[in-house]
Amino acid sequence: MSTYPSAPKTITIPSDASRLPMTLPRLVDQYRRGEKLVMVTAYDYPSARAAEAAGVDLVLVGDSGAMTVLGYDSTVPVSLDEMLMLAKAVRRGMESPFMVADLPFGSYEVSDQQAIETAMRFAKEAGADAVKLEGCGEMAVARAKAIVQAGIPVMGHVGLTPQTATALGGYRAQAKDASAAMALVRGAEALEAVGCFSVVLEAIPSVVAEAVVDRLEIPTIGIGAGPSTAGQVLVFHDLLGIREGRGGKFVQRYADLQDAMDQGVAAYAADVRSKAYPAEQHEYAMDAAEVSALQTALEDLPAKPL
Repeated sequence: MSTYPSAPKTITIPSDASRLPMTLPRLVDQYRRGEKLVMVTAYDYPSARAAEAAGVDLVLVGDSGAMTVLGYDSTVPVSLDEMLMLAKAVRRGMESPFMVADLPFGSYEVSDQQAIETAMRFAKEAGADAVKLEGCGEMAVARAKAIVQAGIPVMGHVGLTPQTATALGGYRAQAKDASAAMALVRGAEALEAVGCFSVVLEAIPSVVAEAVVDRLEIPTIGIGAGPSTAGQVLVFHDLLGIREGRGGKFVQRYADLQDAMDQGVAAYAADVRSKAYPAEQHEYAMDAAEVSALQTALEDLPAKPL
């Protein structure tokens, strides 16, 4: 007896096909058509909902969340469990964007086995579509290769790599001389060679980014790398102004939500202190008969001890 269904399942295609879940083949098709890829970071359910509503292509659960939402002074202290918590919240908040999760510092460097186990946790526990790791040295390339061979897509990251910013001289542009630029180009090529589906280029001269783009077949995502990359990524809190200061030179601020939040909380505090809030419209009422019954019941209670 056949176990196949008697009729094929009906697949409903939404009128706006761009809202289908993003996949690697769709990303590649979009890249080959010359359509820019839009990527933004997200760290919780509300930011994921905003990314979903905006129709972005990719969402990065970045270890920048260590600083933007967890209050650390760098990305280094954030733990794997903390990153998994953020990634799970983001996954619950969106359906369409392709979700990439950062492997935090210390969760992949020790061995290929450690890197694979960490990547698998993001895929199994948080529903990540891919993971991202920083660097293009021998260790980073080996870890990327191991994770790819284990069946999990990997995004590379070259240029300014915040997890090792101290070794790079701080949060500053990289590859500013020919030798360093060539090392970066070769490193990006190495990441492509071991199977990375994309590479982030952060804080490098535009001419260096152009050289990388010319040499790679896979899409590049820029952040402070000029306009030649296949797409762009910005930190959620930077582009919406949910932070103090202006951020990096490459940041374009599209809102000033920190100012609005500060003003809103200050207005609330002032209303509470002046007794303007809560007002009558914020109260719940009780039927007069029930009020009378309550008062009678209260009168029957024994007096409070002095």
